[in-house]
Amino acid sequence: MKLAQQGKLQARPSLQTSKWKRIQKSYELYLFLLPTIAYFLIFHYGPLYGLQIAFKNYIAVKGIWGSPWAGLEHFERFFNSPQFLIVLKNTLLLNLYELAVSFPIPIIMALLLNQINNVRFKKLIQTVTYAPHFISGVIIVGMLFVFLSPRNGLINELIVFFGGNPVYYMARPEWFKTIFVFSGLWQNAGWSMIIYLAALTNVSPDLHEAATVDGANKYQRIWHIDLPSIMPTVMILLILNIGNFMNVGFEKVYLMQNALNIDASEVIQTYVYKSGLLSAQYSYSAAVGLFNAGINFILLISVNELAKRLKQNSLW
Repeated sequence: MKLAQQGKLQARPSLQTSKWKRIQKSYELYLFLLPTIAYFLIFHYGPLYGLQIAFKNYIAVKGIWGSPWAGLEHFERFFNSPQFLIVLKNTLLLNLYELAVSFPIPIIMALLLNQINNVRFKKLIQTVTYAPHFISGVIIVGMLFVFLSPRNGLINELIVFFGGNPVYYMARPEWFKTIFVFSGLWQNAGWSMIIYLAALTNVSPDLHEAATVDGANKYQRIWHIDLPSIMPTVMILLILNIGNFMNVGFEKVYLMQNALNIDASEVIQTYVYKSGLLSAQYSYSAAVGLFNAGINFILLISVNELAKRLKQNSLW
């Protein structure tokens, strides 16, 4: 027993020495890591220093270190405010709606596009679906206001043509989430499809040939060959999506907001912006933002752990 322990103690230094020698031997390769490490230290870990203002009453002239501590006062204020339930409900509903619609449709599009044998038609579809991704959010919202205008918008012109009454969609709270989700789907579905198409290129053609010989039709091959083959990719992207669950696209939500749809469009990001930058409540908005980031972190860890228990691919 003692001999074994002595052997382990002797083995550890030799292992560390061999690792250090390997690093010294290939130090040029490790130097390539330095820009990445510097980027994360400066832009991702450095700003964490400012998180402490969530627990302080921040006073600009005293700075972050000089401001007095407030404990959990700003968190309690947010939880007790009338806006808490409204922004939390809007954020959750908008993200659930977006996850239910925007996550599966690129997968379905990729599976269907993969079955098209005409290369020119396939490239045309890919180009048409990718193109909206490169349009800025400001232009997308401008287009929404034009197309959905109650006076001369294309949608309302069609409604009137078929005998209906025009609807002011951008001012109706009940339409906000649908317009937000489906305009985002139009803009990003083609771009999201790229990863699944890349995953489908790894599916062996032999599997399809064998299934065809056995009498399987296209839908059966999609269901039993293509879909299981891309499931690891689907699981990783699902975990990443849920890890970012509480983050709604701030720019688009803010641009689509107006006084008439504010009850359905106020989410945590816009609330943080208004209370922090517009009302100069820096500590309070930092506390709200930290609460949002905390939920994202808990969701990411939980879903990753669930994927591991279900024997699916996970991030770590």
